[in-house]
Amino acid sequence: MLSLFSYIAPPSRCGYLPQQQWSLEYECVEEMTPAEYEARMQAGWRRFGRMLFHPRCSACRSCRSLRVLAGRFTPDRSQRRAWKANTDVEVRIGPPSVSRAKLGLYDRFHAYRAQTRGWPLHPAKDADSYVDSFVNNPFPILEWCYYLDRRLIAVGYSDLLPQSLSAIYCFYEPDLSHRSLGTYNVLRLLNYAREHDLPYVYLGYYVEGCQSMAYKPRFQPNQILDETGHWKDFLSR
Repeated sequence: MLSLFSYIAPPSRCGYLPQQQWSLEYECVEEMTPAEYEARMQAGWRRFGRMLFHPRCSACRSCRSLRVLAGRFTPDRSQRRAWKANTDVEVRIGPPSVSRAKLGLYDRFHAYRAQTRGWPLHPAKDADSYVDSFVNNPFPILEWCYYLDRRLIAVGYSDLLPQSLSAIYCFYEPDLSHRSLGTYNVLRLLNYAREHDLPYVYLGYYVEGCQSMAYKPRFQPNQILDETGHWKDFLSR
């Protein structure tokens, strides 16, 4: 691994629980193998682009890494409905790239989340910032593109690691929210993991009380990383 720099950000308003303050430790990497990142992730780190991060909050321990046991996963009723509702969707898996269709879809999704979830508004995503976020990675990743009648309706990104898939991000067409495309993307990851004998699908941090993360523990059975650094069974049907 080739690390460029690291730092701990000063406390600021938490992006998950607005009533709390958060502080994150960051490390920017130029080079990193999938195995090296998987070891970091098992210890509670996450990645976005070339930036690794994990919480260093002094007064809160609400951020808990969550992973799903792919081989034992069983969908609940709503997840089965989401799978059935998208049988007409074409899925293409390949290396990440940028396009006008993806940029427009990303901006529409974030505007929708700003209206419905109170996410902060950001300027329109340009090609360079999109590349920094999703294309310029320290190792190859998977891009999941979902099409309905040849129209791009959702995009997901995931890390393919020696023993797992790690969900990075997913965005979709707001006017198709009834299709539960975010849920469908996770179901696709779990299906891929089973087919390729990968034991885990990591869904990032779970923060109880954060609406945007409420979907994560519904994928069961799952485990969380406790404060002692051990993975513990969390929820199971």
